[in-house]
Amino acid sequence: MTVPRRRDLARWRSAWGAAWTTASAVASAAVTAVVAAAGMLGAGDVWAHKASDAYLRLDVQAKVVTLRLDVALRDLDRDLVLDADDDGLLRWGEVRERIPDIEALADRDVRLTVRDGGGTVCAPGPFAPLQLEQHSDGRYAVLTRTWTCASAPADATLAYTLFAVTDPTHRGILARASGGAMKPAVIAPGGADLRLSLGPAAGGAKDPGAPAHEGSAGIFLDGVHHIWIGVDHVLFLVALLLPSVLTRESGAWRPADAWRPALWRVLGVVTAFTVAHSITLGLAVFDVLNPPSRWVESLIALSVLLAALNNLKPVLVETRWRLTFAFGLVHGFGFASALKDLGLGRADLALPLVLFNLGVEAGQLTIVAVLVPLAWAARRWGGYPRWVLGAGSCVVAAIAVVWLIERIFDMRLLGLGG
Repeated sequence: MTVPRRRDLARWRSAWGAAWTTASAVASAAVTAVVAAAGMLGAGDVWAHKASDAYLRLDVQAKVVTLRLDVALRDLDRDLVLDADDDGLLRWGEVRERIPDIEALADRDVRLTVRDGGGTVCAPGPFAPLQLEQHSDGRYAVLTRTWTCASAPADATLAYTLFAVTDPTHRGILARASGGAMKPAVIAPGGADLRLSLGPAAGGAKDPGAPAHEGSAGIFLDGVHHIWIGVDHVLFLVALLLPSVLTRESGAWRPADAWRPALWRVLGVVTAFTVAHSITLGLAVFDVLNPPSRWVESLIALSVLLAALNNLKPVLVETRWRLTFAFGLVHGFGFASALKDLGLGRADLALPLVLFNLGVEAGQLTIVAVLVPLAWAARRWGGYPRWVLGAGSCVVAAIAVVWLIERIFDMRLLGLGG
């Protein structure tokens, strides 16, 4: 048996150390890239947690089909430049002058074809007078149109391309009567046409030709989509997870030696956030608690700021989950806006609430599964405390300050924000 010489062992240890240092540096660069990417996305939208959604409601009464479309004025302003004097305020007079353009946009990008039992295409009527309605995240233009059929309507096809070019994150959320209840469906612009059964024989069953994103799967995926594009939610999690692979000793951050304590810290953060936002999500959706959206949005920005500052000047280290739980309650109100604006009755909200929350959890766990292993691999790199945790937290804090000022005072700062 050949015994390795001390010189060979030293060489192997040196090579292994160099490889480990290189791997840690690469992992640190990856973590920094994740934080920077989230930060750049965050700088682009002051209302970062609220997705761009339009709400559609389809009703059938005898031979008449009615489609109501609620579109955010901020989205219409981005595409049609409704703010004629560019003062940052949309007045009714500015909207009223552009009603023909708004109706033309809806007619082009939200195309509903209704057929009766004989296969005859039903004739659409003109748009009803445009109205404005306040949703949880701002004012919406309400466009209503009816289709009148010669006999009872049997099926419809909805082609949805609204904002497909200007906002790839946009979603249409349709609520339609089915089997005596309102059933939601999520529509991605530019996706496959949505085929709907309108006759009484449908009984709530999904049309075989309908795409997979209708119904339960669509609400689940919308929950995933909502947290992935909610940059303030993501940055809050990132700020909480970055120090989970370190320990605090003698006033300095040091790499954790054992993975079990680090894993418990991660689980504490994730569990606290999940439990907290699930509580307020349910309370808000069922209108038990309904705080003003500006308060919620401002507190979410404040939560991101405090989480980042706690990394720079630690106050809560091993009990970081307490901060997570406290502000997780606020984030739940932010998540709720996507479901509240569906306009569903209490009896129809229970299943979408569960599915949406499960989607949020799946999206959150995906973020954790990507970030934590990278952070664990990078923790021994000497620059992790200063450059990944320190500089990363400074970037997050700076973005959060901008959000906080903009949301409190309802203004734009340094040109950031949507």
